[in-house]
Amino acid sequence: MIVSIITIAFNSAQTIRDTLTSVLSQSYSNIEYIIIDGASNDATVRIVKEYEPMFNGRLKWVSEPDKGLYDAMNKGIKMATGDVIGILNSDDLFYDSNVLRDIALAFDENTDALFGNLYFVKSDDVHCIVRAWKGSTYSSFKKGWHPAHPTFYVRREVYEKYGGFDTSFDVSADFELMLRFVEKNRIRTKYLDRYMVKMRMGGESTRNIANIIKGNRNIIRAFRKNDIQVSWAYPIYRLFPKVVSLLRYKLGLKSANL
Repeated sequence: MIVSIITIAFNSAQTIRDTLTSVLSQSYSNIEYIIIDGASNDATVRIVKEYEPMFNGRLKWVSEPDKGLYDAMNKGIKMATGDVIGILNSDDLFYDSNVLRDIALAFDENTDALFGNLYFVKSDDVHCIVRAWKGSTYSSFKKGWHPAHPTFYVRREVYEKYGGFDTSFDVSADFELMLRFVEKNRIRTKYLDRYMVKMRMGGESTRNIANIIKGNRNIIRAFRKNDIQVSWAYPIYRLFPKVVSLLRYKLGLKSANL
């Protein structure tokens, strides 16, 4: 099984070295690594070129203007030739060196997509945990459940059948895509109970209060777009799993350092 990992970058020189090293350190070598850079004007491209020979032909990249994050993700998906596609942001990294090995082992003929757990870490210290996102087996999106998108690995044919990211969403297009795949079209999912990604705080949808509000509005719009009715209490349902995840982390983890 070939696993395609897509990284979207724009002026990511401060963090992309960690991401590249994380992918390079994976024990599972049957990978295709795709970097879509949005014409960065810092050292991002120079760093990518520095690492390129280390991948022995498994890395391909482009650097050109795009129409935003989700347009860049769609470019990466179109370039992918692997059996399974996952996205690792340019400021995130894999939890350990066996993540892709375990993902490949967990996929079987009855699995269209797989997801797991992630840690939110400080932007300036990836060893310091802010909180944990502990996943669970499928439950209704309408009750606030959804996978953590950085852990969401999907067969390429699912993208071919149901489409990529809706670029009319400036934030939360990842939620809309998972809603469309899992809730509307009922693809077959599997929960892998292991930590997969360290995600730096400060992403597009959590950067400030305005973006959080915009994200919630777009999520309601995503339900409407997919003809799924949702309760007025949905914002509460959506908050509840995050509170549970935080409590599980506080009660179950002795140290806040990794």
